[in-house]
Amino acid sequence: MRHSAKAAKILLSTVFLSISLLAGCSNDSSTANDATSATNNDDEALLLEAQAIHASALTLDAHADIEMPGKPSAYVGADGLSKVAPEKMVVGGLDAVVMSVAVSPGPRTPEGYAAAQKVAAAKLAVVKAMAADTTNNTVLALSPDALISAHEAGQSALLLGFQNALILGTDASAIEKFYADGVRLFALTHMGHNAFADSSRPLFDAATDQREATAEHGGLSELGIAAIKKINALGAIVDISQLSKQAALQAIELSTTPVVATHSNARTLTQVSRNLSDEELDRIAATGGVVHVAPFRGYLFDTSNPQMDANIRAVRREANIDEDYLYPFELYWEIDDAQVKKTFLTQVSGLLGPISLEDMLNHLDYIAKRIGVDHVGIGTDFNHGSGIPGYEDASESLNVTIGLLKRGYSAEEIKKIWGGNFIRVWREAEAIAEANAQ
Repeated sequence: MRHSAKAAKILLSTVFLSISLLAGCSNDSSTANDATSATNNDDEALLLEAQAIHASALTLDAHADIEMPGKPSAYVGADGLSKVAPEKMVVGGLDAVVMSVAVSPGPRTPEGYAAAQKVAAAKLAVVKAMAADTTNNTVLALSPDALISAHEAGQSALLLGFQNALILGTDASAIEKFYADGVRLFALTHMGHNAFADSSRPLFDAATDQREATAEHGGLSELGIAAIKKINALGAIVDISQLSKQAALQAIELSTTPVVATHSNARTLTQVSRNLSDEELDRIAATGGVVHVAPFRGYLFDTSNPQMDANIRAVRREANIDEDYLYPFELYWEIDDAQVKKTFLTQVSGLLGPISLEDMLNHLDYIAKRIGVDHVGIGTDFNHGSGIPGYEDASESLNVTIGLLKRGYSAEEIKKIWGGNFIRVWREAEAIAEANAQ
């Protein structure tokens, strides 16, 4: 029943395959007409196959941010709604999304910790309210079985993630409270270091006019080590996204269960500090884990282009921020003048050039070929600046399936990428925790 209902919704979506016609062919040429007809038939067959696969798969987005109702946001869609709003999930045939209880950097003081906890509590309440609203036909999934049951019942599912241990202050045991509240994935850092771990993106403090050291803890602190052990013991999932390479490798080594990166791409293709090195990819796969790729322009552009690099450096110099930085949009918060900041972001965005779903799929291909299709998934980072032509929000999720099918992935492989790999990791995390508790 779930499959037929979902298939009907997908058929109502506005996703179409573009048809390439031979340039200069006459409309009254029988040869041209035959070629066009064949192309149309092939495209229609591919679309129908993609729709069938998408309808039967349990499709999951491993990371999206939580939009606060009634508050202005630069990251929502043109309609002012969350990019993973329930109605957009339905149109795109997206069954589940991990909503991240994430906070921005803040001072490591009692006041700073209290402010982070207040934001986290508000975001938790938003997701729970979405699930409680019966018009959304959505449930909060607390286990793999609950996720699968929701899919079979024709319901959308929300999962809860966590990002930035600033929320925890200096208390690793506070992870238990968030687990009790429904959180099942935990990432220790966002932008900037905290008491638990080093971030891949050190923070600039405008108040002191100082930038954080590249590494404060040399990876994980003692609190970070305790946090990984606590996450494992609860049967939750360790998310290494946003950690420094040193911290990520330590977390991978320490974890007794497979780890995931919920929204990270391949650094070999795009040399930015947020992407994962080949060493990290290999080590994640060795744990049985999964890397979820994101349609985020700043993680997908061509860093091998020397002219682009030179142009980005020039724009950064003009804005009076550090030119020698891997991620082009990084450090923009150092810019005090609003107009200079806007000009900087606009110019950098223009320099990155056209980036589309094909670029994201190139990263997915690279990771799948290097560490195997069992270790790759989708994690959009929607509602935090993500979105590219062909995959702007959840309503365009079918385009990913079409793209994967065109690249030769089988139905079984596509189902693994869309959610099967994530469910396997979640089941293993729970099973190992249960076995260790006995």
